[in-house]
Amino acid sequence: MQHPAIRTRSAPVAGRAASRPFPANAVSARRVAARAAGNGNGAGGRLSGITDPAIELVDGAVTSGPDLSVVVNGVKFPNPFVIGSGPPGTNYQAGLRVMKKAFDEGWGGVIVKTLSLEAKKVINVTPRYAKLRDSNGSVFGWENIELISDRPFETMVAEMKRLKEEYPGRVLIASIMEEISRGAWEEIVGRCEEVGVDAFEINFSCPHGMPERRMGMAVGQDPDLLSEVCTWVNGVATKPVWAKMTPNITDITVPAKAALDAGCEGVAAINTIQSVMGINLDTLRPEPAVEGYTTPGGYSYKAVKPIALAKVMNISRMMEAGGYCANGASLSGIGGVDSGADAAEFILLGSDTVQVCTGVMIHGYPVVKNYCGGLQAFMTKHGFSSIAEFKGASLPYFTTHTDLVAKQKAAVQAKKAKVGLANDADWSGDDFVQNAESMVANR
Repeated sequence: MQHPAIRTRSAPVAGRAASRPFPANAVSARRVAARAAGNGNGAGGRLSGITDPAIELVDGAVTSGPDLSVVVNGVKFPNPFVIGSGPPGTNYQAGLRVMKKAFDEGWGGVIVKTLSLEAKKVINVTPRYAKLRDSNGSVFGWENIELISDRPFETMVAEMKRLKEEYPGRVLIASIMEEISRGAWEEIVGRCEEVGVDAFEINFSCPHGMPERRMGMAVGQDPDLLSEVCTWVNGVATKPVWAKMTPNITDITVPAKAALDAGCEGVAAINTIQSVMGINLDTLRPEPAVEGYTTPGGYSYKAVKPIALAKVMNISRMMEAGGYCANGASLSGIGGVDSGADAAEFILLGSDTVQVCTGVMIHGYPVVKNYCGGLQAFMTKHGFSSIAEFKGASLPYFTTHTDLVAKQKAAVQAKKAKVGLANDADWSGDDFVQNAESMVANR
C-alpha cells in the first residue's frame, strides 16, 4: 500500500495562528570556536576515549570537505548530529545555559528534555544513573531511572523562546509527553509553537516512571492508543512531528507504521531498553539504589548499538516497502552513537539524522566536532560528497536466512563450475580454447 504524501505544514489548522517559517540555517556571522575553552578539544584534538579528529564547525556547518548538512521534513540541519532528549537539553537559565552550549559547540540540532504541562508531578531521585564498564574499565553501558523534565513548563518555554531569539537559524525540537487527554496534547503543541520550535518529537518510549501514569512506553506499546495521540497532535501542529519509538516491544515496525499513518512526518528510534544494571554483591541490593531500592531503568550507550541498528533497519525496510520514504517520511537513528563511524552505520541503514545523549554526558558537548570529523573521514574514504549519497545504501543486503542458504548454494555451485572439465568427454571443438583456459592455474 502506498502511503499518502506527507503533508506540508505550511499553514495552521483553523483557529490557530500561523507559526514561524522553518529556519534557513545559513551560516551566520557568529562562528563556533574551533578550540573549546578549557577542554583542549580544538580542531584536530582528541577527547578521552574518542579516536575521531575534531574539526572546525561554524554554526554547526563544516568549513571544508564533504557536506554534512541534511534537510529533513523541510528543516535544514547543518550536520546530522542532534542532541537527544535528556539532561543535555534541560535548561538555559543564567550561568548554566546547557542548550546554548550545545549550539555554541556545533550540534546540528537540540531536542529539549521531554516537557509536560504539569511538571510538578515529576519528581526525580538520586542517585539515578549506573554504569557498566568493559574489561578495560571504560564505560560501555549506562542505565538511568531519570524522568522527564521536572522544571515548570512556563520556565522551559520561556527559555526555548530566548534560545530561538538568540539562535534563529538553528534547529530546536520540543520533546513532548502528556497523559491521555486530547486537550492537554493540543495545548502543549500550541504553546510550544508560540515560541518558535522547529519540530516536535512525541515521547512514546520512556521505559520507567512515566508508564505508571499511562505515559511514555505505555502508549508506545499500544499502537491503537499511539495512533489516537498522533492524530490529536497532527490535528493542531503546523511543524513536523516525529514519534519516538520504544524498543521494548515485539515488532517495532507496528507502532512506527501507526505513527506514520496517523500523519507523523517521521519516527525516531530507539529510546532506552528496559534494564536492571546489576546487583551489588556486598549489599545484595540492586543498582542504582535509592534508600536500598530501585526500579528497572533505561539502558543506553555503546552496548545497545547492535540492537538499535536492527530496529532501525526493520523500520527503514518497512518505510521503503510502504512508500513512506518516497513521500518524504524521515527516520532519526538513536542508540550507542559515539563516533562518526557509528553515525555512518545508522545512515547506511536509512537514518536522516542521529541522536546522542549519553555520549554527551560522558564526553561533553565539544565531542560533536569529533563526530563530524569521523563522519567526514568515512565519506572521504568512499568518495561521498553528501549524506544523501550513502543514506540507506546497506539496506539491500539484508534478506532472509532461507535466501542466504540459497545464495551460498549457488555460489558453491558456480565455484565448482569454474574448476574446469570433469573428463576428456567434456572437451568442445567450438570452445576448445576456453576449455583449456578454464584449467590454467596462473591466469
